[in-house]
Amino acid sequence: MTVTRDGATIRLQGRCRVEDAEPLASLLHATPGLTVDLGDCEGLHAAVVQALLAFAPKVVGTPSDPVLRDLILPLLAGERQRGQRPI
Repeated sequence: MTVTRDGATIRLQGRCRVEDAEPLASLLHATPGLTVDLGDCEGLHAAVVQALLAFAPKVVGTPSDPVLRDLILPLLAGERQRGQRPI
């Protein structure tokens, strides 16, 4: 499974597919304040990115994939910094 909870941290590992969006959203909805670790993530389906944008958890870890590292991670940080929720 690519979405696992370890205490106060949700770890996204490997390639997160569309099927992973619902378990991620459920965890984030049930327990606000969880941190999401992307350090071992190799890919995120757009639905998973949308869940991260919607719930705006603290995100830690730096994925090795350049698209995740250089485009998605700053997007997630930017949404939180502005205090905006996606449309």
